[in-house]
Amino acid sequence: MDMLINFPGGARVDAHFKGFTVQTDQPAASGGQDAAPTPFDYFLASLGTCAGFYISGFCRSRGIPTDNLRLVQKNEFDPTTHALTHVSFDIQLPADFPERYKAAIIRAAEMCKVKKQLEQPPTFQIETSALEPTFA
Repeated sequence: MDMLINFPGGARVDAHFKGFTVQTDQPAASGGQDAAPTPFDYFLASLGTCAGFYISGFCRSRGIPTDNLRLVQKNEFDPTTHALTHVSFDIQLPADFPERYKAAIIRAAEMCKVKKQLEQPPTFQIETSALEPTFA
């Protein structure tokens, strides 16, 4: 899947793919207008929403309602480098959640594709090329 990344102005950078547009911005302190999440905010959200997808699927397949279930993601950062050092998920279950599924719902969250990708990171290649001319 290819993505087109463009620069609509200021510190905004948008990604276009599959008919969607993901808008990003930076906080005012970093030269942006704080009009959208930062790219790193989306990265962090992708971890929790991915784990949530697997949790939701697990519950759906067993007829377990998810309206009283929550996932709380806590992110820890190195105070010097500000690099992400630890992510923890707390799956908050309602009192009537079946005991026999507690270990299984953790295993479901561990299936998160984003988490698995981080465990085996891709290689990156960055290059330049000439912009193709557009005709009106």
